[in-house]
Amino acid sequence: MREIGRRDLIKLSAAGAASALLVNACGTTSTTGASADTFGHHEWDKKVGEKTAICPFCAVGCGVIASVEGGKVVGIEGDPDHPINQGRLCSKGMALMQEHDEAVPRQEHVLYRAPNATEWKQISWDEALTKIAANIKKTRDASFIEWDGNVRVNRTEAIGHMGSSAIKNEEAYLLAKLMRGLGVVYLEHQARL
Repeated sequence: MREIGRRDLIKLSAAGAASALLVNACGTTSTTGASADTFGHHEWDKKVGEKTAICPFCAVGCGVIASVEGGKVVGIEGDPDHPINQGRLCSKGMALMQEHDEAVPRQEHVLYRAPNATEWKQISWDEALTKIAANIKKTRDASFIEWDGNVRVNRTEAIGHMGSSAIKNEEAYLLAKLMRGLGVVYLEHQARL
């Protein structure tokens, strides 16, 4: 058996890489008519459109590529160009497609069940927001603490707020201002690990 020196190894590696590129170039040009932009890259010959998005499950903010066909999500994969996850996804991110499962109908209307009622009824957004605002005001007024000893605190401990990693910085800023204006002290955000 002949020993291969360092120079021979480099020559063989270069020859192997050149022949692999040549085979790839000949194969892609003859079968799909790929341009120079796709030379040496993975062929994206999918018959679907792709949209990039951010995984909404945790505070990491991994990038995903959703394959969309006919207005329906048909596949989810990690975005290899995203700086955070570089194409990798956890099990929750891989299961993101289940969020768009056609077998599970998406709720598009506000449903309300009155106290002691057994049936849900559909109400308008205006009515729902009015009820939510009234309940927040009632809870805040009933639990508001103005003084703690000789210190003015102006807070409520009966309301809490948990932020979401799916909202933008501007929305998170406005939510925090609203909660602090109400006197909420249990203010948390999913991105605060």
